[in-house]
Amino acid sequence: MVSSPTGRTGNPEAMSTAPMPPLIDKVVLVTGGARRIGAAIAQAFHARGAKVAVHYHRSATEAGRLVAAMNAERPASAAAFSADFADLAALEALPASVIGTLGALDVLVNNASTFYPTPVGKITPAQFDDLVGTNLRAPLFLCQAAAPELRRRQGLIINIADIHALRPLGRHAVYCAAKAALVMLTQSLARELGPEVRVNAIAPGPVMWPENGVDEELRQRIVARTALKRSGSPDDIAKAAIFFATDAPFVTGQVLAVDGGRLIGGEDR
Repeated sequence: MVSSPTGRTGNPEAMSTAPMPPLIDKVVLVTGGARRIGAAIAQAFHARGAKVAVHYHRSATEAGRLVAAMNAERPASAAAFSADFADLAALEALPASVIGTLGALDVLVNNASTFYPTPVGKITPAQFDDLVGTNLRAPLFLCQAAAPELRRRQGLIINIADIHALRPLGRHAVYCAAKAALVMLTQSLARELGPEVRVNAIAPGPVMWPENGVDEELRQRIVARTALKRSGSPDDIAKAAIFFATDAPFVTGQVLAVDGGRLIGGEDR
């Protein structure tokens, strides 16, 4: 007889029928997965049994630390992958590298992003190329490169959009346009890659503030315009990603706003 964690006893055969983690043996690639929202998503998938590929560009230290912690918990369950998404060849090679290291690819989370203001009259071609490149071009070509394996594995794509893909943010015209295009890309890919691959998006609201800081008065005004009167956390986005992966088999082409009701709130300034 075998003693269970609850103190009960039973035979090994009966215990072997206990539910496994919902994502056991699945492989998940999270772009920009070393920090902030990306790290929360990576950790959430790993906690549910998945193997996790953590993509990074400049955050090598953070990626190494995160992967080491995951592998300490479950050996050979995570790996870090470096790629500059401005380099199309490196971007397109990423899915094959993940498959070669972790054995498959079941879920692609396009989380990597750039965000900064571009006031009209001061927008430069370099800013346009950077914001559109990271927020639209990279997800498109990464989805295209991953599509054969995702089709084979009956997989899932999750694009991290933004509520400002759905309502504009002042002085951020290029960023908003790129994220709006990512929403349309989500819907277009859902049609083209179905029925084998589901494609959905998450639109975060006031969850993660810019790293260079936000004026406290502005932060309070933004939070006050949410229906829930509070900001969210990266874990809220991670839970939405897990929902798409585990509890939404008949959902595709959808955008889930995780914003505390910000979209139904007041105007942005």
